[in-house]
Amino acid sequence: MANDLALAAEHARIAAAQAAIRRLPRPDISEAFQARIAALGVRRGEAGQPEIPRFGSFGWRAMAASVLITTVLASGSTQWAMTRGAPDSFAAAIASSHRRSLLAASPVDVASSDRHTVKPWLDARIGLSPAAPDLAKDGFSLLGGRVEVIGDKPVPALVYKHREHLITLVAAPQDSGSAAMPVAAERSAGGFSLLRWTDGAFSYWAISDTDRATLEDFVSRFRAAAAAG
Repeated sequence: MANDLALAAEHARIAAAQAAIRRLPRPDISEAFQARIAALGVRRGEAGQPEIPRFGSFGWRAMAASVLITTVLASGSTQWAMTRGAPDSFAAAIASSHRRSLLAASPVDVASSDRHTVKPWLDARIGLSPAAPDLAKDGFSLLGGRVEVIGDKPVPALVYKHREHLITLVAAPQDSGSAAMPVAAERSAGGFSLLRWTDGAFSYWAISDTDRATLEDFVSRFRAAAAAG
C-alpha cells in the first residue's frame, strides 16, 4: 500500500466503514413494530386472535443483515452527498487533512517545484490534476503534491510554502462546469484560513495557518497563473 495510493485509499475507506459499522447500535424490535409486520399477512390463532410473528435466532440475523446493508449503503451515499453539497463538511475534512500534513514527516508525496513532474505524477495515480504553477517569484514556492481522500474520494492536493507557512490547495472535480469567484469560509476551518472558488473544471480549496490577506494574495496569483497556462 505504501507504493499504491489507490490501494491505500481503498483500505482507508474499508477501515472507516468497518469502524462505522461497529459503532452502529443494535436496533430493538418493539411489539408495535412486530404488530405492523404481522398486519401485512395476519394469521388467526386461538380465539380468533391475530398471531404476532416472533423473530427467532435465524430471523433476527437475517433482519439484522438487511438493516446493516441498508444502513451502510445509505450512510455511504449520504456521506458523499453531504460532502458534495455541504461546504462545511468538506471544509472540515480538508482542515483535518491539512493538520495531518503539518504533523507528517513530509507534507507531499511527490516533492518537486516542476509542474511537469507534479502533474504527471497525480495523473498517473488518480487520473486528474489541476494546474500546478510555481509561484516562487511571488513568494509562494511549490513544494509538490499528494493525494488526499475526502469523502471516500481521492483528490489531488498541491502544497505551497510562504515563509514558514504551508498552504494546501485541494482541487475537487466539478460537475456543474460553472465558475465562481473566491469566497472565504464563514467561520475558520479548524483554526485555519480557508478560501474556495471554482473555475469550471475544479472546485478549489486553499487552506493555511497564514493570515487571510496572505492567503487571498496566494489565491489571486494562483488563479492568474493557472489562467495564463
